[in-house]
Amino acid sequence: MLDDKSLGNSIYTQQLLDANDWNVIETKFHPKQLHHKETVFTTSNGYLGTRGSFEEGYPQDNAATLINGVYDDVNIAYTELVNCPNWLPLVVTVAGDRFSMDSGEILKYERRLDLRLGLLSRDVRWRSPKGHTLDLHFERFAGLADQHVLAIRCQITSIDFEGEITVEAGFDAEPTTEGVPHWQILHQGGLDQIIWQQSKTLHSGIGLGMAAKLVVDGDDNAPIFVENGSDSPVLTTTLECFPQQTVTVEKIVTVFTSRECNLPIASALYRLADEPRYTTLLAAHIAAWEQIWEDSDIIIEGDRQAQLTVRYNLFQLLAVAPHNDNRISIPPKTLSGFAYRGHIFWDTEIFILPFLTFTQPAVARNLLTYRYHTLPGARRKAQEAGYQGAMFAWESATTGDEVTPRWVPGANGELIRIWCGDIEVHITADVAYAVLHYWQTTDDDEWMRDYGAEIILDTAVFWESRVQWNEERHSYDILDVIGPDENHDRVDNNAFTNLMVQWHLQSALALWDWFKQAYPEKSAQLVQQLNLTTERLHHWAEIQERIFVNQNTATGLIEQFEGFFQLEDVNLADYEPRTKSLQGLLGIEATSQKQILKQPDVLMLLYLLRQRYDHNTLASNWEYYNQRTDHTYGSSLGPAIHAILACDLNQPSEAYTHFLRAALVDLEDVRRNAAEGIHAASAGGVWQSVVYGFGGVRMTQFGPVACPNLPPSWTRLKFRLQWRNESYDFDLCQETTMVVGTPEAAVPAWENTINGVLIEASELH
Repeated sequence: MLDDKSLGNSIYTQQLLDANDWNVIETKFHPKQLHHKETVFTTSNGYLGTRGSFEEGYPQDNAATLINGVYDDVNIAYTELVNCPNWLPLVVTVAGDRFSMDSGEILKYERRLDLRLGLLSRDVRWRSPKGHTLDLHFERFAGLADQHVLAIRCQITSIDFEGEITVEAGFDAEPTTEGVPHWQILHQGGLDQIIWQQSKTLHSGIGLGMAAKLVVDGDDNAPIFVENGSDSPVLTTTLECFPQQTVTVEKIVTVFTSRECNLPIASALYRLADEPRYTTLLAAHIAAWEQIWEDSDIIIEGDRQAQLTVRYNLFQLLAVAPHNDNRISIPPKTLSGFAYRGHIFWDTEIFILPFLTFTQPAVARNLLTYRYHTLPGARRKAQEAGYQGAMFAWESATTGDEVTPRWVPGANGELIRIWCGDIEVHITADVAYAVLHYWQTTDDDEWMRDYGAEIILDTAVFWESRVQWNEERHSYDILDVIGPDENHDRVDNNAFTNLMVQWHLQSALALWDWFKQAYPEKSAQLVQQLNLTTERLHHWAEIQERIFVNQNTATGLIEQFEGFFQLEDVNLADYEPRTKSLQGLLGIEATSQKQILKQPDVLMLLYLLRQRYDHNTLASNWEYYNQRTDHTYGSSLGPAIHAILACDLNQPSEAYTHFLRAALVDLEDVRRNAAEGIHAASAGGVWQSVVYGFGGVRMTQFGPVACPNLPPSWTRLKFRLQWRNESYDFDLCQETTMVVGTPEAAVPAWENTINGVLIEASELH
């Protein structure tokens, strides 16, 4: 972990700043950073993601291509997103020497991820073991215009070599997922410059078809052979090479699964036969990215580090956003790594969805519709636990049934009980929160009619069955839960959970009042389906009025859960310096007995329900809980939220430190776990910290309003929001006090005062 003073000042970050504000650049290859950089240079297209491994491979690399929704059974964790056949292999051989980053001599090196174009490239000047010098330029992309198309181009320029160069292109047909096999090859072969393979997963039976062709640019008659080796077929071509001349080969790949079509291998071959050349595919891909960025980019002037890191985080979310599928969601490591098995958590609804709801609402709709499709699993989970309604899984996959492992082996082989799947129930309110936020932002009444209302109402039914009446206090309790702060499990009356349930029931009742009037026929169906009796609705009202929360009426300080204030208080500074979490240092049991937070809990509540709490309440709870939170090695979900609340409290320096912890978590590997994959929730939090924190955006009945609190170095902050089918452009500077959004174009700048507050509105549309 980098300390606060070194955040953003590492050699790697300085390399980044040598580039323009759209390129992540690596100018020296460090084998010890191999897996970290594989994560950093991940490319995705909403359908699949491929880690930034080298086309020719590297010893102990962690190459992976993950196709969203392709799960297979696994021990302990029930199911996992599986490593799919690797489409990358492209090997260049010069006079018998196979090009590799660990052979010969690397004279020059640069790897570049162009965020604007969604294009990964690598330039290497290589001296082979036999002494021949060549320049190699690789570039590749996962097609955004056509998500079933992948492409690689390799340009080879001889510096001093004359002779034959051989290029081989194939597949890694049977990869494992961290050592676990998941694929059976059904058929593979090659003919007429094309190779293919047909596979299926061992347990879930998902079929996959992949096909590839090799093209020599400028020489359509170049001989290309199919070699059927012992593993899988390979396309091979041999080219004459002369000094100062360049030869170019293109590998075009198509891939389908049985999730999209009945015969994936037929679809892959058919699509491949119809594909144009690399440059045509690239042009369509770039045009698709240009359209995405038009609505989603954030412009920051005065701070190039912030500009590039923000764009990088947004890129990784936009690249994994499912535009064409509403039966999948976004895993916490996107499609860039195996951690968390590709399961779906609250990360998506609370951290990622706000960004997509305001910039790509059609994608947000898909992600929430995924939750609708998992309602049957949520109902099964509630029933199995002895409750009613729908209880969303803490970890979800295809069906919505709970896939959190109950027991995991510890470091010494002992079994450790994992309670999250049983009692981290706040996920149910989190999903409802995202549903209502989407509806309020988009005015998508049809989606609420067909999907959203059923989610909010049936999860409210669950809460009615989950609470318990406390006769002594005359209040409702929610016992034996885990809040967002997972350092403390099996607690009673977690404030975040209880107050989110209160909000949930209040929102369900308000929604039902509207729904009955707007859609009487559909509401009559839901009355029957969910047993929405008058008595039940009255009970909801009673629960939300009497749910227990321990809050000091004088100071506003909220106890995180019953008994938290009686736990041992510690000074976190006493444990510095360190390179692991406090729970990692002290152990699970010891940490649970102390006031040490993994991530914001009460403060997270105050953020999500910020319109309900005044400044003094926030300040009181910030003063208490901020200093007790493990900011550096706790949860990556925390820093962005702390950045926003620090802005609300007019602490811009502290806000910026928290912002950097989130923005650089993958680029600088600040938590030493970026090798496992992109921190997707943190990336979504980065957008929120910029827009809600530094931009100061608040939602009103008239639309979004910005009250910016920019870091001192930022001279300009510009972004676009979608609100109720209109685009609102915000262009903020240090002098801006308040901007009221308006969808009308060409409105002149004006100033006015409302209740003594200076308002400035720039041209917005």
